[in-house]
Amino acid sequence: MRHIISVLLENESGALSRVAGLFSARSFNIESLSVATSEDLTASRMTIVTSGDDAVIEQIVKQLDKLVDVIEVSEITSNEHIEREIVFVRINNSEIDKKIMDKLESYEFLKIHNSKSNDLIIECVDSPENINQFVSTIKKIAVKIVRSGAVGINSN
Repeated sequence: MRHIISVLLENESGALSRVAGLFSARSFNIESLSVATSEDLTASRMTIVTSGDDAVIEQIVKQLDKLVDVIEVSEITSNEHIEREIVFVRINNSEIDKKIMDKLESYEFLKIHNSKSNDLIIECVDSPENINQFVSTIKKIAVKIVRSGAVGINSN
């Protein structure tokens, strides 16, 4: 099962590699990883998407919590939460027809940017499921697809 783990850790050199090393040493796979500064400028929020049964995830959380730089760890997918991803898709302007444009307009969180090379860059921010649908809709005409990992927060 897919899980999102949120880790608040100190902005220290090597903190990211210690977290990645924990996953690597135990043969756990990181499906996506997103890191940015948090509300506290001395700490960063790391969002890790991984898979495993509840026992494996519990073990990961406990081991992450033991790392020196880690301030707080929580597995957020077991509770009500909101998660989003962002994807940018570059397409050649000549590839868009009315049918595709109608489909694109059905996505709620979509922005279209013009590039200097006369391509369109489409930005979509949505749930991973909707991002998957969007990508499958447009991948045949995509020149390039750049996708972030998920970020999430508990909603209760």
